[in-house]
Amino acid sequence: MKGPPASLMEFKMPKIKTNRGAAKRFGKTGTGKIKRRRAYSSHILTSKNQKRKRRLRSGTLIHAADEKNIRKLIPYI
Repeated sequence: MKGPPASLMEFKMPKIKTNRGAAKRFGKTGTGKIKRRRAYSSHILTSKNQKRKRRLRSGTLIHAADEKNIRKLIPYI
């Protein structure tokens, strides 16, 4: 029984799995920074004023201290 050709026998490093929960929550900008949604915008909106709710609609970038960990979670996005 023949095996695969020698070119396919070369060892390649394994791929890193993307954390699917993180992939749904974060994205990358055109310049490669990581963007996120703001917290506190999903419920009990009647007690928040209009200016605050409008500000919560827009996304923002992640903090520099968290960037290394989040890049590990989403390596290919």
